Amino acid sequence: MKDPVTISTGITYDRESIEKWLFSSKNNTCPVTKQVVSDPDLTPNHTLRRLLQAWCALNASHGVERIPTPKPPISKAEISKLLNDAAKSPQSVTKCLRRLRSIASESEANKRSMESVGAVEFLASVLIKGDTEQQAEALSVLYNLQVSESALQSLLGKESELIESLVKLIQRGTYESRAYAVMMLRSMFEVADTMKMINLRPEFFCEVVQVLKDQISTQASKATLQLLIKVCPWGRNRIKAVEAGAVNVLIELLLDASPDRRTHEMAMMVLDMACSSAEGRAELLKHGAGLAVVSKKIMRISKVASERAVRILFSICKFSATSSVLQEMLQLGVVAKLCLVLQVDSGSKTKEKALEILKMHARTWKSSICIPNNLISSYPS
Repeated sequence: MKDPVTISTGITYDRESIEKWLFSSKNNTCPVTKQVVSDPDLTPNHTLRRLLQAWCALNASHGVERIPTPKPPISKAEISKLLNDAAKSPQSVTKCLRRLRSIASESEANKRSMESVGAVEFLASVLIKGDTEQQAEALSVLYNLQVSESALQSLLGKESELIESLVKLIQRGTYESRAYAVMMLRSMFEVADTMKMINLRPEFFCEVVQVLKDQISTQASKATLQLLIKVCPWGRNRIKAVEAGAVNVLIELLLDASPDRRTHEMAMMVLDMACSSAEGRAELLKHGAGLAVVSKKIMRISKVASERAVRILFSICKFSATSSVLQEMLQLGVVAKLCLVLQVDSGSKTKEKALEILKMHARTWKSSICIPNNLISSYPS
């Protein structure tokens, strides 16, 4: 314990630990008493801190270092003055943003104080009205604040231009700004209402898909996939994503062996959503490696990926199964893979879908020489 603080339940903790518990992990109860922490303010326990420092001094000969007196968190009044000064003088906005970044980096308590006195709204206004440099700085501070759910909902409700500003930053910003912008959008749409998601413009999907294509960073790619998973089920969004080139980008991502398991799973989830539309299935079949890469993911990544792969094949077989598509599935070993699914522990839903696919086109496939002899017995009658 280096910086003891007492919370509203009367229990004392180390500042860094309790801030992580309450703010980073977003818990609202006292770890000891399990009571709800009604007041998030932390009160320094000076008496305990002085006792700790005295103990350290007594044991200095044993190699114990003295605990330094911690720097107190900045007051809300100081932050308010900083914001008010910047609002009155546009020339001081950049200086204010840099100071806010410094304040936020010092402690979780500072971040919460910033949010409570209106820093989030100030940063959003800079994102909408500021120049490119100010927008990049404001976005960096806003994302790293890790604002609360209520503040995110407030941004979505009051700042209709904010999403458009973030999309423009994705379009013309630096790699860092583009990554922050897509991660900020991900956070915002986690708490967005349905109408916000239904009304998204095609330009939104074009820029978001481009981030995925450019492979800016692993974190940005995962945030993009999470964002697409959140918004694609609503309205015509899956078609907008397909028209933005999402299917081709996802196939290329799946062909790359470097992404981790979770990235592959999320890419399969988005591809499954896209293939629930005729446009998405057409794009998958148009790509030379589309069927092959989906089949390859069965029993290679995880049960989640296998389930999504079989779902995609089911959509293809039910709605887009031309004779040439069925023959291609035979030649690529897709049918043999589906027979294998019936023999292994791949989950009941996945087995049911595989069984349906095989029964659906039994006349075309059952007598084919493309199915290995050891799997023919698995083919459903």
